[in-house]
Amino acid sequence: MRVLVVEDERMLADAVAEGLRDEAFAVDVVHDGDAALERLAVNEYDVMVLDRDLPVVHGDEVCRAVVESGGRIRILMVTAASDVPSRIDGLAIGADDYLTKPFAFGELIARVHALARRSRPAGPPAYERAGVRVETARREVYRDGHYVSLARKEFAVLLELLRANGAVVTAEDLLERAWDENIDPFTNVVRVTMMKLRKKLGSPPVIETVHRGYRIR
Repeated sequence: MRVLVVEDERMLADAVAEGLRDEAFAVDVVHDGDAALERLAVNEYDVMVLDRDLPVVHGDEVCRAVVESGGRIRILMVTAASDVPSRIDGLAIGADDYLTKPFAFGELIARVHALARRSRPAGPPAYERAGVRVETARREVYRDGHYVSLARKEFAVLLELLRANGAVVTAEDLLERAWDENIDPFTNVVRVTMMKLRKKLGSPPVIETVHRGYRIR
């Protein structure tokens, strides 16, 4: 799942991004509405956390542009205005949810998770293949019934492989889905993550390397 955080308060933006990354989201951050529109034109996101009072291009205009484009991205609008008319206005222009500042960080995480689920077709509560089982809601992984502790990127990569249902997933696909736009496209991070993942899943190995990428048969 990929999230765009649009927030002009840089410390808040960084804190939100870090918390979302801890939840295995790939997160990009921008600080004004114009930069948000540029990112939206080139990247596909599941959720946008959008501060309403943005410089350069107002958050309302960003929201309207997204709605008019017909994309599947879900919008969580964040603002200091807590009165009912302001909330109604935000939802009326196309936001999917509304959160007022200051907010409990756990609530923001929960709302982003809820919106992310709505941005894609509903998936099963668990994925299972070749003795590997991922329970998505609890983010737990089992190999032949034994619990396996994974780092957040290892979990994200494994989930993408299981979602592919035996099809090949390229390294480029994994970079797109599990990392943010700041990742070096020539990095070996996918190969290193795959090596760690294979070691943790144990023997016999279940992840195959093929010419174009990886798969679980």
